[in-house]
Amino acid sequence: MSNPVAATAAEVNTADLKLKGFKAYPVDTAVNPVPTYARRDFYKVALLTGHSILHYADKSIELSGTCLFFANPHIPYSTELLSTRQTGYACLFTEEFIRAPDRSESLQHSPLFQIGSTPVFKLSNEQAVYITGIFEKILAEQGADYHFKNDLIHTYLQLLIHEALRMQPTETFFQHKNASSRITSLFLELLERLFPVESPQQALPLKSAQDFADRLAIHVNHLNRAVKEVTGKPTTSHIADRIIGEAKALLHHTNWDVAEIAQSLGFEYASYFNNFFKKHTGSTPLAFRKAG
Repeated sequence: MSNPVAATAAEVNTADLKLKGFKAYPVDTAVNPVPTYARRDFYKVALLTGHSILHYADKSIELSGTCLFFANPHIPYSTELLSTRQTGYACLFTEEFIRAPDRSESLQHSPLFQIGSTPVFKLSNEQAVYITGIFEKILAEQGADYHFKNDLIHTYLQLLIHEALRMQPTETFFQHKNASSRITSLFLELLERLFPVESPQQALPLKSAQDFADRLAIHVNHLNRAVKEVTGKPTTSHIADRIIGEAKALLHHTNWDVAEIAQSLGFEYASYFNNFFKKHTGSTPLAFRKAG
């Protein structure tokens, strides 16, 4: 019989994650239950052993044996236990952590994290032993005093990602949820395709909820309802957050002046961009650049 249960203490307490951009912990439902359907603000890689159903966006995936799971912060998911116990490991991390120190392509473009991908990999015994070893190294480094442990953990995470890219994903989907999940997935994928901005002469072609609704050929109210239902955030918040994220990257990693950045992000005047940036960050673009 299924056993949906509440969030683990380890997942709820993300203070360390916000400070460092990373947190790893062991999973054992005999000690802490699995999380209910939720959306978080970080990526996740989990190694899980047991029997369960993963409800991920508009799909449900049956997990049996040992599996590797990659979660995208834009897509809500939950785990429904079918066995009496589930064990393993999990890593939570921000995009800034995995992308540091260079401004590489967003994880949203990765086959493991992009909207519409299959995020679950069934492991053989040999693969399970190897992947378990990587997670154990990550946990050990997290508690170590080594000065460059963040760099080492970053390397281990990249190793997990590359090992998964060599595998074939699981395809045991057996049910669909609602249209809101599909609309939200399409919206988030379309939003992510606009980035990164590569040139000051480039201007975002879509800047408002109405723009995205027109491109998706649906009414803007339908889009707004779907996105709010699935993610808990308004469409405009997703757009603003992504523009702010790109603005920060451009301020840190380019020598473009503020007017050029404003133009590339679709602002007619630099003053509009300054006001927008300060409203969302509490800082002016120039002050943010100097502080970085």
